[in-house]
Amino acid sequence: MAADVTVPARPVAEPPAYRWRWAALAVILAAEVMDLLDAMVTNIASPTIQAELGGTAATIQWLGAAYTLSMAVGLITGGRLGDIFGRRRMFLIGAAGFTVGSLLCAIAQSPELLVGARVVQGLFGAVMLPQGLGMIKEMFPPKEMGAAFGMFGPVMGLSSVGGPILAGWLIDADFFGTGWRMIFLINLPLGLAAVIAGLRFLPESRSPHPLRLDVPGVILASMAGLLLVFPLVQGREDGWPVWSFVMMGASAVVFAGFGWFESRKSRTGGDPLVVPSLFRKRAFTGGLLTGLVFFSAMSGFMLVFNLYTQIGLGYSTLKAGLVMIPWSLGMVAGFGLAQTVARFGRKVLQGGVLVMTLGTLGVLLTITMAGATVTAWQFVPALAVAGIGMGLLMAPFFDIVLAGVEQHETGSASGTLTAVQQLGGAFGVALLGTVFFDLVAGGPNPDLAGAMRVVLWVVAGMLLLTFVTAFLLPRKAREEAIEGH
Repeated sequence: MAADVTVPARPVAEPPAYRWRWAALAVILAAEVMDLLDAMVTNIASPTIQAELGGTAATIQWLGAAYTLSMAVGLITGGRLGDIFGRRRMFLIGAAGFTVGSLLCAIAQSPELLVGARVVQGLFGAVMLPQGLGMIKEMFPPKEMGAAFGMFGPVMGLSSVGGPILAGWLIDADFFGTGWRMIFLINLPLGLAAVIAGLRFLPESRSPHPLRLDVPGVILASMAGLLLVFPLVQGREDGWPVWSFVMMGASAVVFAGFGWFESRKSRTGGDPLVVPSLFRKRAFTGGLLTGLVFFSAMSGFMLVFNLYTQIGLGYSTLKAGLVMIPWSLGMVAGFGLAQTVARFGRKVLQGGVLVMTLGTLGVLLTITMAGATVTAWQFVPALAVAGIGMGLLMAPFFDIVLAGVEQHETGSASGTLTAVQQLGGAFGVALLGTVFFDLVAGGPNPDLAGAMRVVLWVVAGMLLLTFVTAFLLPRKAREEAIEGH
């Protein structure tokens, strides 16, 4: 009787990693920089823009909210377009359209035209941005994935702070008499460089089983976002009429209808805009909620703080931008620290939230003690602490949230996550901007410092809520992915 011989199976070799993956990552991060700069620059430029083009307090809010809202409602579709037509192709189309939108912003002659051009920027940005996360998932082997996603933290933080500094410098320099228009004109060479580098280094990739576009889903998601943000911005301007509350209530109904429609479409064999299986992943669902609260707090804070330093403290646009340098340096330090303690996973993110809360309360204490005479130097300690916290939070965020996403879910996941980030930004600008303008309206000598203190308390509360929602995330980035296999 012959003995059984067991031949060990040969391990399946992983396919070689894409040769130009780090250069491609640089192109993807450059696109993120363009988006974040344009999301932030109007925060510091809005008083100057309003002085030249006219408009109301709502105009200031719409300059940011129109961009982030249009991007939010287009991002999920943008991810799906990459799955169908190719991520490299859609990235290049998005980058080219974003550049054209920037030109339209630069030549706008009225607030309405500028807000419309910001919508164009946001829509093409929605085509460009989600392709990057999808390509990273395909280009990098698992052992390098954390480092690749970890680069988003410092880049996003530095861009968020560098945007106001760059805007302030460009406006003060007034190159060729362009004033605030240069903050958009600078995108022309950046956009062209992104297209050229993308043609050279980005790999073409698409889903092996692309899904059809879900047009009704797009319409429902767009309606829900608009019904929420529009009354928050415009309702204050019109004295909070009944229709503003009706619209906000309708937003919740439409969001619920969107969820029902997507689930039904999936059960009947259709191709939903958002793959329902994503919401069975603890990391992804928790990440959406955590990101929504956090990005709302940060975007709203950036707008109001820049308005306070210029209108309340009389800082120039350049000085208002420079005052955020400690935040930027703190971000770099926080990211470096996050790498040394990365093994603690979610605890690093939550620790960052608590440090940010401490920094926010430090800004509150600085304003309370110094009043109207607060100097830029007095903000340094608190802003540096807040920046360190943001670096600790952002470094592991994307890796934890996307670790368990399957390849066929990549387009939907990256589009949905980035859409929630942008929707949070639009909501934060609308909410905290409305709180600030409500408190300073109706008097010849508005208490700007008092309004800023109220906003800071709200931001601190939102950060503590972020800490709580982060418990929905798995303890480690790969924890859920390993358990699922």
